[in-house]
This record gives sequence, C-alpha cells and structure tokens, in this order.
Amino acid sequence: MLRCDYCDLLIGAGCACSRSPQPPPGESAEGSGATFPSSSILISPTRYAHRPGCGHLSDSAIHPPEWGWITGADPHLWTRIAQGHAVYATEGNPQRYAVRRCTTCEG
Repeated sequence: MLRCDYCDLLIGAGCACSRSPQPPPGESAEGSGATFPSSSILISPTRYAHRPGCGHLSDSAIHPPEWGWITGADPHLWTRIAQGHAVYATEGNPQRYAVRRCTTCEG
C-alpha cells in the first residue's frame, strides 16, 4: 500500500487528503478500479476536462475508448484549457480533447 506524502497515512485506508498522490492508472489503493495521479487531467467524451476526485465522476467509469487523460500534466495546463486552446489526451483515447473545464473541479 502507498503512503500519503502529506499525512503519512495509508492511501485508501485512513488518508483523506485531497492532495495525496495516487497510484498509477489501473492500480487502485484498494486493489480494484482505476485511479489517477492528482496531477492528471481527465477528458470526457463531451470535451470537458476534469480532475481526479471530481464529485460527479467515478474513477472506475473512466476508461477508453470513451475517455482520454493526461498524467503528469504541466500544473499550468489546466488554466489554459479553453475554446481557443484545446488539450488532447495522451493516454486512454488520444483522440479525445477538452475545450472546457469542469466547474466542480475548479476549486
């Protein structure tokens, strides 16, 4: 099991930090379902960008070919997503791109 860099508790078994690093896609802290590193950008079929942990998404529902994602994204990439600056997935379905940011994930 992985430990959180911030609180040193086990991820998925005590850690409640929203900033804690996550296991790589396809490896969950609990052993099932997909999770994504906190720096990831998830790209929906509706061209919205989401962050891992978005309140209205389930990581287990995010899989190709419906979804694409970027892991290890530049920290400033999120703020540049706009109609005039599409961001393309690098993993999952690389044909997916986002032109809008989820307002739930903005916080």
